[in-house]
Amino acid sequence: MRYLMRISYDGSKFNGFQRLRDKKSVQACLESVLSKINGSEVLVKGAGRTDALVHAYDQCLHFDLNKDFDVDKLKYIVNKMLPSSISVNSILLVADSFHARYDVKEKTYLYKVYFGEKNVFFSDYAYHISYFLDIKLMQKACIKFIGTHDFRNFVSGYRRSYVSTIYDFKIYEEDNMLYFVVKGKGFYRYMVRSMIGALIMVGSKRRGINDIKDALLNPNEKVNFLVVPGYGLYLKEIKY
Repeated sequence: MRYLMRISYDGSKFNGFQRLRDKKSVQACLESVLSKINGSEVLVKGAGRTDALVHAYDQCLHFDLNKDFDVDKLKYIVNKMLPSSISVNSILLVADSFHARYDVKEKTYLYKVYFGEKNVFFSDYAYHISYFLDIKLMQKACIKFIGTHDFRNFVSGYRRSYVSTIYDFKIYEEDNMLYFVVKGKGFYRYMVRSMIGALIMVGSKRRGINDIKDALLNPNEKVNFLVVPGYGLYLKEIKY
């Protein structure tokens, strides 16, 4: 039987979602718990990787069990066995053909920046900036990312294709906290963090809006942008 699970986790307690040898990961933790429940090895397939320190409100994954469990009971059992840094939000029984990664239609990421005095209680959950940012300028700049582009200048590592589609990008401020919300079809390694880094460089007048435009139009001409830290990033929502 195949199940779709939606989870939240505190990324500061893990070295990312993906299973890694000798390092604590969300995937390995879930597989350990589910294997005990199943009585045999269970492999978890996630909707995507999140890097070390990155958080999730709504990470999705699928797995197969030998038994047909009541989903509410299964959710309760798994939550009891998991550490407090991971929480199961829901579990659904799905078709055997369902795939948590390949069936994704849209992902939303959230990035948090805070201003003012350094706050130790925000240190693992938002990026601290002590200098001025022109938010209106950043709001104009983020529109340049919307659409289908070659994001080579905003991705780390080699890929066969760097093309993806951004559906929406918004920036807003509340109570000395700046929020970046980006929705898209798919995101590659460091892509969100690089886009936000570029916008922060625009907001601090170290780059212009045209630098972002040119980096998208001329992906083979290397441009280096700021890559913001992982601890301010949250996987907010996944739609199928």
